[in-house]
Amino acid sequence: MHIEFRHLRTIKAIHDAGGLAKAADLLNTTQSALSHQVKNIEDQAGVELFVRRSKPLRLSAAGKRLLAAAESILPQIAALEAEFESLAGGSAGRLHIAIECHACFEWLFPVMEQFRKLWPDVDVDIRPGLAFGALPALRREKVDVVISSDPEEMDDVIFLPLFDYAPTFVASCQSPLATRPYITAEDFRDQVLITYPVERARLDVFSQLLTPAKVEPAHIRQVELTAMILLLVASNRGVAVLPDWVVHQQRYKADYVMRPLTEHGISRRLYAAVREGDAERPFVQELVRLARGEAEKLQQGLGDSFAPG
Repeated sequence: MHIEFRHLRTIKAIHDAGGLAKAADLLNTTQSALSHQVKNIEDQAGVELFVRRSKPLRLSAAGKRLLAAAESILPQIAALEAEFESLAGGSAGRLHIAIECHACFEWLFPVMEQFRKLWPDVDVDIRPGLAFGALPALRREKVDVVISSDPEEMDDVIFLPLFDYAPTFVASCQSPLATRPYITAEDFRDQVLITYPVERARLDVFSQLLTPAKVEPAHIRQVELTAMILLLVASNRGVAVLPDWVVHQQRYKADYVMRPLTEHGISRRLYAAVREGDAERPFVQELVRLARGEAEKLQQGLGDSFAPG
């Protein structure tokens, strides 16, 4: 048998209308065309679909089976068509995000809450487990956006700038380093450095300062949560280097000081990496806009962040 969607629509329309003439009006076709469709299906199936000479026209047992199939299949097809229209119009799609910036979870969640309300038909997910293979996953279409501070030259991938930040030294007010106007690589040699549990290449303190200077801290302690890192720092259990905006939005400000790395400070930029073909999609542009707006809120008031604690 070769049953088409139009055949299913025909059976349902005849059943709903109670006759060929009214069904033809519903489907904007002729009664003759509908009769030929019914005859074609009956010839293929080898059974009659309607009880002839019944008023209103009634389905046979075989016709009822085909009607049940139509009532199950046609709504699915309609939903699929609507989904494709939304995809083509840019109001629906998939936005799976991988994060290379460990501290960015706290910044990204408010962004995603705003995004969810504006784009309810976009399937959103955050994939922290793909952090270390995020950019290759982007090219393989496993994810759609990568939040990263390490842009690379990649075919078909665009790095959209989000905001600049300063990796910032944080120490207890009781630390001998609290009185320094700025911190150098050598200052870390006898320190317990508290970091996120990620590889060194992904940590600004190593990639931008310690590794080039060939300096190794006395000990490295890895901690998952930003709040716990700062709690340990405030308790003088070690020092840390975090993005300035991360430190500024946390508590315990009375118990630690912030100092720039090197005399002139270090500046980094965070990006949203996307496939070139996705850069113009409306909801991708909206994500970038919301991310930049949230970053501006976080960075308000940072001008006095390095005031003595």
